[in-house]
Amino acid sequence: MPEFWVASGHHLTRLNPQGRMLVTDELILAWLARPEVLPPADACNAERSLHKRLMQTPRAKVSELELTALKDADAQENWRFLLGLRDRLIAAGTIEEGYARIVAEGVSLPQVFMSQLVQLILRNALDGCDSPQTLRAAECFFRPQRSHIKDDKLLLADEELVTLYEQEMHASPLTAMFSGGVNSLDVLGGGNDWTYWSRSDAHTMVLNFGGDPEARRGMADAIAAFLRHMLGLDCTVTPETRADDIDLRWFIGLDPAGTAIGNALWHGKPMPSTLVGLFRLESDDARIRPDLRGQPIWLILGLGADGAVRMKPQNLLTGLPLAEPVLN
Repeated sequence: MPEFWVASGHHLTRLNPQGRMLVTDELILAWLARPEVLPPADACNAERSLHKRLMQTPRAKVSELELTALKDADAQENWRFLLGLRDRLIAAGTIEEGYARIVAEGVSLPQVFMSQLVQLILRNALDGCDSPQTLRAAECFFRPQRSHIKDDKLLLADEELVTLYEQEMHASPLTAMFSGGVNSLDVLGGGNDWTYWSRSDAHTMVLNFGGDPEARRGMADAIAAFLRHMLGLDCTVTPETRADDIDLRWFIGLDPAGTAIGNALWHGKPMPSTLVGLFRLESDDARIRPDLRGQPIWLILGLGADGAVRMKPQNLLTGLPLAEPVLN
């Protein structure tokens, strides 16, 4: 199988007998090399010494005294987040269990760390996947998307990439005009799927979410894979093209806009945001609450006021009607 998402660090982990990722020294070292963590040119000696010691001994304990010795308050905060994450994951035993505990306990972490964990988990859950549509849709779990309409179809492009194009447009309009900007990006589908493998880490392919049924099918498959891997939940997820006469006895917002839409529909009010995705989840799992067993669970994806899609995959773990919400 072709490799994908190398930047996730999946190759730096090892799997336990249950297929969960163990926290390795190699993975911690990769995190220590991230731009957000590397001491800047003006870093104090204490920060440089701390970083050097951890590069030599990734699991070394760091005292509060060492952190308060750092002159920069932002550096102190960054290190507390990173070391807190490291220690939580090591204590949990696996990346998956650590993420589940962070979500269950409502631990606040910078989005960059949460996204890193979700990408790692999905890379493991989707190992062996041969569908570029599923993998591209799964990118939405850990990378915000910017929407735009072309030929009356909703397209989703990587928000970070769109921002770079916008900055280029302001800095050098002529250069941006010749480069083509966002419109120059390839839309996944129509025979170019094979090119996804060579650029999965560049996130340069656009998802034709509104015009290609395979894109929505890919999202459904990614959701099912995430739930199977994290919860051991045997389920089917089906994309719906119509929202007429659905029984919203139980729904999960896949993003803040989706949650707002579900709440409004439940109370009989107009939708406050644009609905871009509706999925039907069905499961006979014995952990589903008896009064809801056999009933569809609706998954709602909306569009933010800024035209962005910012998924919250943790909602899938906390929002299911499980009588015994025990993670594998």
